[in-house]
Amino acid sequence: MTVESLDDLLARARALAEGGRRALLGITGSPGSGKSTLAVTLTRLLRQAPPPGRTAEWVAYVPMDGFHLADVELDRLGRRDRKGAPDTFDAAGYAALLRRLREDEEEMVYAPGFERDLEQPIAGSIPVPRAARLIITEGNYILLDEGDWARVRPWLDEVWYCELDPAERLQRLIRRHVRFGKPQELAVSWVEEVDQRNAALIAATKPRADLVVPDALLQSIEHPGGM
Repeated sequence: MTVESLDDLLARARALAEGGRRALLGITGSPGSGKSTLAVTLTRLLRQAPPPGRTAEWVAYVPMDGFHLADVELDRLGRRDRKGAPDTFDAAGYAALLRRLREDEEEMVYAPGFERDLEQPIAGSIPVPRAARLIITEGNYILLDEGDWARVRPWLDEVWYCELDPAERLQRLIRRHVRFGKPQELAVSWVEEVDQRNAALIAATKPRADLVVPDALLQSIEHPGGM
């Protein structure tokens, strides 16, 4: 399916939860591709216009980043210098959370969040009430089929892949690293040596996506009215 507008994406997301069933939508793409912006935008707009009989709680946003291993564990494992790689997350824990959400048997499920200023996961910081019928999750490795990551995709109704222009994506990544405390030179080297290695791995998962969100649409969401 070709999508041409944000309205197309909103309609497709709504259709996943038709009839009141609980549905899970995954959004993936390489670091800096606009996954979080898209997920937050969809969540905000869908909450503003809930289906008949529903409240804003009908949509929940549960990012994968809460399953980063804490720095103390990365130090123990000797992986701190490659934070963000597939083996620096609790993939099995993420899959288990998605299973709980899909089974839809609990009045409240608490998911971990991720504090960017601390660069650390925060347990139990995202409440997902029983009222949530559509759950939007996003992360780099949702379509990876290696190790415990292979347990993630079966719990998701659809996965969308964000395909941002590579040059724009790299600039966004560098700006993000600088914003959260890395000196410019270190930010550039981290992107080149760590993020780009992960990006190549993620790009190989694109054929398994149900939908590819194109660059022009991602840019219009990041800069409303600017395109």
